[in-house]
Amino acid sequence: MTKKEKIINNFGILKLSTIKEMLDEILMKAEKEKKSYQDLLYDLTNIEVKAKQKRARNRRFKQSKLNPEKTIESFNFNFQESISEKEVNQLLDFEWIEQAFNLVFLGPPGVGKTHLANGIGIRAVNTGYKVLFLNMDQLIKILKTRKVIKKNERLFKKIHKTDVLVIDEVGYLPIKKEEANSFFQLITDLYEQTSLIITSNKGFGKWAEIMGDQIITTAVLDRIMHHSEIFNLSGKSYRLENREKIL
Repeated sequence: MTKKEKIINNFGILKLSTIKEMLDEILMKAEKEKKSYQDLLYDLTNIEVKAKQKRARNRRFKQSKLNPEKTIESFNFNFQESISEKEVNQLLDFEWIEQAFNLVFLGPPGVGKTHLANGIGIRAVNTGYKVLFLNMDQLIKILKTRKVIKKNERLFKKIHKTDVLVIDEVGYLPIKKEEANSFFQLITDLYEQTSLIITSNKGFGKWAEIMGDQIITTAVLDRIMHHSEIFNLSGKSYRLENREKIL
């Protein structure tokens, strides 16, 4: 085994897969540009670090359950004028995540609530945060069945380890009192520990109808709203205005 083969073998043992694959290219470039040993070492380590960061980002995104198509860049701020691009950009510094603040998007169907929540979630993943996107129905099923379905128990644990939990479509379907109790317990567990992004087609005044209990609703809202930024979106449905027609 030559010295070069031993080096490549060492890279494999150290799990430096990117350097292992690109070694010839890196060495040729270093020789051509007459790089110092220090510069060569920097290039080697920098390439591997960037590759590891990319793989970690891809893992976070896969686990997040976010929609890759609903990005901030594809959001139509000209159509939805009740929130400005400047306001959204201010959220992308993610200081609110560091302070465990919550974001709440309220408004009728089709005004862009889910798109914004998803787009902010993607940016958070790209920045290095762990995000999980669930609609309210999915979340309730996880809370109800986590003790009997292993997959949902794993998701329940993941919820508690995430930096940002996106809860989409709160209010589309009513929940039972027992389910409301489980939801309250989760919100209590995450309070001041994990940031929430919540979308709802119902104003806070109607949340008691969703949960079927005024006391539980008040307790849930008290924790969500204590550290929060609330956005009321209005206007026409983007889906209806841009519907595709067969004829």
